[in-house]
This record gives sequence, C-alpha cells and structure tokens, in this order.
Amino acid sequence: MRIEKCYFCSTNVYPGHGSAFVRNDAKVFRFCTSKCHKNFKMKRNPRKVRWTKAFRKAAGKEMTIACLFFLDSTIEFEKRRNVPVRYNRELIQTTVKAMKRVGEIRARRERAFFKHRMAAAREKHKAHRKKVLDTVKSSVTLHEPIATASTKDRILVPVKAKSALIQGEGRSMGMDID
Repeated sequence: MRIEKCYFCSTNVYPGHGSAFVRNDAKVFRFCTSKCHKNFKMKRNPRKVRWTKAFRKAAGKEMTIACLFFLDSTIEFEKRRNVPVRYNRELIQTTVKAMKRVGEIRARRERAFFKHRMAAAREKHKAHRKKVLDTVKSSVTLHEPIATASTKDRILVPVKAKSALIQGEGRSMGMDID
C-alpha cells in the first residue's frame, strides 16, 4: 500500500482518498482535500499558511532534520517504507520490531523537543511579565497621591441630610405649578 504525501500540507493521503492534479509536464500533485487544492490553485506558499507542516517546520514548531544534531533515522525509515518488497517472514518480524523501536525513539525525541520549546516559551513569558510589572511599578510611583494617612483622616465629606432625600421636603427636583 503506497501512502502519498499531500503536496500542499504534507499530510498522508491514503489510497482512494484525495485528488491529483497532473501538469502539462507530467508532474503529479496530490492533495488530501479540496482546501489544499484550492490553496495550490491560488498560488499560495505552504510555508506562509499557518496550518501546514511546512509552516510549522519553518517556524520551529515541529521536529526537522535541521533541528536535530545528527541525521534522523526515523525520517529515512519513512522514506524507504513505500518501496514494494517481496514477502519474507523474518524480514517482516524484524521490520515490526524496528518500527516499534523507531516509534519509541521518535516519541522520546518529540517529548524532549516539546519540553525544550515550552521551557523557552516559559522564559520568554517570564521576561515579558517582569517587563510589564516593572512598567506598572514605575507608573504607580510616578502618579502616587501626595496625601498621607493623617491628611486622609482630616478630610471631611459633607453628607446630605435624610430630609433632603425625601421628595417634597426642602428643594425638590420637580417643577412647581403656580
């Protein structure tokens, strides 16, 4: 079973799914959905469209060969997977064991990559928060009121008498008819 990659978003396109566009020079473009096909026809760059794998790799959100310190064997294994091979029981057993091992290695690397990315984001967030708090503290000290506790006690606020609130007594808001 040959699993193709979508030309635009790089997701897997399984047999019987998606669509293909064949250009005049016989180059075949496979697409997983009409969304990818339409974006391709609009001549959009997949590295600038935020939901594609190309964007995630370019922005450092996804693991790539460039971010690893040595050649990633899991990616090479994925490239070799689509070649048809004659059935051999021992080969299949070793392949299944290798696939499990590769899955474990990839999961471990992805966890480490995610942990590193989140640590960097946390540091960035802390720096931004500290900067905001410093600006708030500086603005508070600049605009702090001059009045102290002793002057606050001496300031008296006149309170209206209860009779002024009752309509008809004292001055009323209504219009008087002569």
